[in-house]
Amino acid sequence: MGKPCVLLRESPLKYLHGDSLVHCCRSRAPSLPSPPVCPAPRGTTPQGPKMTTLCDLTHAAPQEQRFLVLFDFDETIINVSSDDAVVCALPGQQLPEWLKNCFREGHYNEHMQKVLAYMAEQGVSEDGIRSVLEKIPPTPGLLNLFQYLQSNQQDFELLVVSDANMFFIETWLEHAGVRPLFRKIFTNPASFDATGQLMLLPFHSHSCSRCPDNMCKQVIMQEYLSYRQKERGGTPYQGVFYIGDGANDVCPSMALGPRDTAFPRRDFPMHSLLQGMQQSQSFKANMVPWASGEDIVDYLRKIMKERRDLCNRGDERVEQI
Repeated sequence: MGKPCVLLRESPLKYLHGDSLVHCCRSRAPSLPSPPVCPAPRGTTPQGPKMTTLCDLTHAAPQEQRFLVLFDFDETIINVSSDDAVVCALPGQQLPEWLKNCFREGHYNEHMQKVLAYMAEQGVSEDGIRSVLEKIPPTPGLLNLFQYLQSNQQDFELLVVSDANMFFIETWLEHAGVRPLFRKIFTNPASFDATGQLMLLPFHSHSCSRCPDNMCKQVIMQEYLSYRQKERGGTPYQGVFYIGDGANDVCPSMALGPRDTAFPRRDFPMHSLLQGMQQSQSFKANMVPWASGEDIVDYLRKIMKERRDLCNRGDERVEQI
């Protein structure tokens, strides 16, 4: 007989931790596929991807950066799901069937709490999890996109908005050398307790019916935009760019306006869902599908060139681009 599911206690949490706000729709409805293939980055060292050109970056967040860029993490910045990848740290590199069967739709955070508890019971250490995370490959072209954004950081303010967790995200970003690019990370809080177990909490509670109970990315985005506009003396961003892949990246995309752009990863759930909404009045933003980070770089270069050309002509329409 399979081991019964044991529900773990959830504690909604909202607090500011350094430069990472831990608080308030998971991008994907996880299907709990067969055992994941452990990531083997192509063209990287056994230690994982490293962006050495950014190793000397410092946090830079000018008050008047003109554009806000929001990134999902799993299958957007990295090329796999971090939740699936860490299972490779287990001795058998897969979850038992009874644990897979505990999953309930819309309660992925709760499910991952059980997964992490099981991993700790099996003797998986912090170093073991960290080692797997550091070997996860970036999505094609994403490091080139980061290089472009770093070279234009006076124009772009960057955030991560992800239903993964703080330990997974910061571990990967720091190892890749790109953590200083991001002004804030919005994700589920996670830290190791005295027994060595990675403890995961939900980001927040919300009333959005489209999103998982632990995170609505639209709420996060709207609250942040309001907060930053006040900080900027009432000056809004001239454009918001949202880069994602999954179903829970649709909700924030629906709040974007005509000056903004949603970048769904081509042939992933966010792409197909937004395609179905393009003709409706509920989706007002531009949509630029991408298969590589280079596709996003090309679009941003085009936008910046148009702005420079209008500025050189003294055209007042520059504020509308």
